[in-house]
Amino acid sequence: MEFHPKDLPISKTYDLKDIKDASDAVEDMVKLGFNNRKEGFRVLMPKESKLAKRIGYTITTGVTYGLRQKKEIRDIKYWTYHYDENHYAIVLISSKGLTELGF
Repeated sequence: MEFHPKDLPISKTYDLKDIKDASDAVEDMVKLGFNNRKEGFRVLMPKESKLAKRIGYTITTGVTYGLRQKKEIRDIKYWTYHYDENHYAIVLISSKGLTELGF
């Protein structure tokens, strides 16, 4: 079944402006956790290439590192896509949750 990441259920959306916002979002996502969730998290980033790359890297590596520190499962899937004319988006969801949704 083909799908687009925008079709996944989202529990929380983070609208980030800079790297500091990205670090705060990582802390919040790790605190909320990915286990036993059938919905993911959406991160919106400005469409400035260098900044978006830094924010994306901070989010993906930060979530993995934070989950490892909490000794939780780090099997997270994520997609990056064009959200609208001003934002890129990353959607993160646990692999287990994705399977349970039928994707």
